[in-house]
Amino acid sequence: MNFLERAWLKQAPWLHALWPLAWIFQVLSRYRQKMQRPASRPESHTVPVIVIGNISVGGTGKTPLLMALANHFLEQGIRPGIISRGYGGSTPDYPLAVTTATAVDICGDEALLMLQRTGCPVVVDPDRESALRRLLENESVDVILSDDGLQHYRLHRDIEIAVVDGQRLFDNHLCLPAGPLREPVSRLRSVDYIVVNAEANTELAELESATTMELIPRFLINLGNGEKRLFAGAPFSMGNKIQAVSAIGNPERFYQLLNTLPYQLEKFSFRDHHLFSESDFEDQGIDMQQPVVMTEKDAVKCRQFAKPNFWYLSVDVKLQQEFLDPLLERLKQLRTHQATSQ
Repeated sequence: MNFLERAWLKQAPWLHALWPLAWIFQVLSRYRQKMQRPASRPESHTVPVIVIGNISVGGTGKTPLLMALANHFLEQGIRPGIISRGYGGSTPDYPLAVTTATAVDICGDEALLMLQRTGCPVVVDPDRESALRRLLENESVDVILSDDGLQHYRLHRDIEIAVVDGQRLFDNHLCLPAGPLREPVSRLRSVDYIVVNAEANTELAELESATTMELIPRFLINLGNGEKRLFAGAPFSMGNKIQAVSAIGNPERFYQLLNTLPYQLEKFSFRDHHLFSESDFEDQGIDMQQPVVMTEKDAVKCRQFAKPNFWYLSVDVKLQQEFLDPLLERLKQLRTHQATSQ
């Protein structure tokens, strides 16, 4: 967590000096939304598009939610395709179809993780509309899931899902740079569904209709040999501490989960999407005789140099049926309407 993020979290009074800049950012955001949003569905959009994003910077849980929805749709016989910006990666070959052989520094950690966890086709491009066209040209899918992109207004969408961190909510409720918001909280009134990651202790009007999601830790999985150990009791016999390594937007939730185990916790935090190298672990003085635990998102960047003491935490996402049933019904209606109008 950098200096500015700590100030947002603590609602530092000096941030109000940045309010004029936040007001300009908010005005420009509304202008972009008005000018860039398509007036109608492009002809190239032959299937429904669901955007899963957030209105704040940092990790809220949108990627775990997307993977959970993708797997749920697959269980219902609906084949999703996934588009993403490809944060943390870079290539001159956009739009890029991600495969299991794609290097993580090219496609980004989240894109590779989504492919591995869902088996769905994934295309990355900073221009989401370009990614969508490439995916539809090469794959037969029933719905497009956009990882992030709530503010990528040029992308036509049929359903918007906003994910909110139930612990942090919106910090000081101010837009960038005075606060963490990409758009004002009032933007939530226009989305179709709001999913709060963990219970939120708030009476905020914008969250009255929100549903919740829960991240449930299941296994600790060894990066080298794939061994699984239940996330319960005392899964490690070596030493008395866990070295937690993370490069995610909000690592505190990850650390809180590990704190439930009967070990001393040592934290090593890197910036979000950091591309790990073996030297990162050496430079931090990490003890290779003690367990190193990371998120699954970070694990995709460490497999090539994984040591026997490298593990990642596998979590399941629990969603409310009161959210899944209406969403599935809405999706079926959209698919039927588009099939009859083509």
